[in-house]
Amino acid sequence: MTQQTNGAAPEAPQMKMSILAQFVRDMSFENAVALKGLQSNDVQPEMQVQVSLDARKRSVEHQFEVMVKLKITATNKANNTPLYLLEVDYGGIFHIEGVPEEQMHPFLLIECPRQLFPYVRRIVSDVTRDGGFPPFNLEPIDFVALYRAELARRAELQAAEAPAHVS
Repeated sequence: MTQQTNGAAPEAPQMKMSILAQFVRDMSFENAVALKGLQSNDVQPEMQVQVSLDARKRSVEHQFEVMVKLKITATNKANNTPLYLLEVDYGGIFHIEGVPEEQMHPFLLIECPRQLFPYVRRIVSDVTRDGGFPPFNLEPIDFVALYRAELARRAELQAAEAPAHVS
């Protein structure tokens, strides 16, 4: 069967992505409540979540490693004492083809973390619950906004480091 293009431009190569592996590179859960001998039901947690992302090309063609790093700090609302600190570095190995080079950086730091998010969210929920606290369910993360904020931060840093122009 012959495909008619009616003079349209040929189709761009189709993007292919698959997750080859997922893993916890590092995880730490420090339970201050257990260390102090308090009951976790005596406290009302206030949560702070920090997210950072990292991506790198692997030696195998079309393979990339993407890391989602979370730092979750819980403090007691009543007196601002620490309850727990959870740090997790969760990674994925991705096989990616058909993404134009100029779009690869945002793809790696937006779409790949979006694919990993449900799994790291489950880990956070399980670890906090197993630590004696109510399960902490991460709100969905806007990886596009996170990416744009990082670009803006880097541009601001570059502008601050640039030598002043004298007229």
